[in-house]
Amino acid sequence: MTTALIVVDVQNDFCEGGSLAVDGGTRVAQDIAAFVGPDFRPDFVDSWPRHCVVGTPGADFSPAVAGLSFDAVFDKGAFSAAYSGFEGTIGGEDDGQGLHAWLNARGVGLVSVCGLATDHCVRATALDAAKHGYRTTVLLGLSAAVDPLRITPVAEGLQQSGVLVVE
Repeated sequence: MTTALIVVDVQNDFCEGGSLAVDGGTRVAQDIAAFVGPDFRPDFVDSWPRHCVVGTPGADFSPAVAGLSFDAVFDKGAFSAAYSGFEGTIGGEDDGQGLHAWLNARGVGLVSVCGLATDHCVRATALDAAKHGYRTTVLLGLSAAVDPLRITPVAEGLQQSGVLVVE
């Protein structure tokens, strides 16, 4: 059975110095690279500052992973908030191929999910992968959370949904 590694939101805005920085984001980007070779007051739970705006440096991949040769990039959140990689499409177009169709066409049955942030987009992507029937693992050692205190309950919730969580 083919396995895929899904790297979630390792963009400059989510790394230290970005507009929605996750502590440890740069380390996660570096670890992943080594592993592979509108105005409002955000509450950082349900609302966020503007981030990863198309055409800005904040939307670019972190330099640590920018040189990696990804097989495909699925853009999400272009028209509405999106947490799961399964909400994205190649090129971010409404008619672009989605992640599930792309994985399915390649015979992928196992996925490992890592990146930023464990308690939001990594979690949502892993849950959607499991719902689509993929055997799913979250790699905590290659991920970082917005709120590190939420890692344990997030991991427990993932496990209850059939997702394997490993360091």
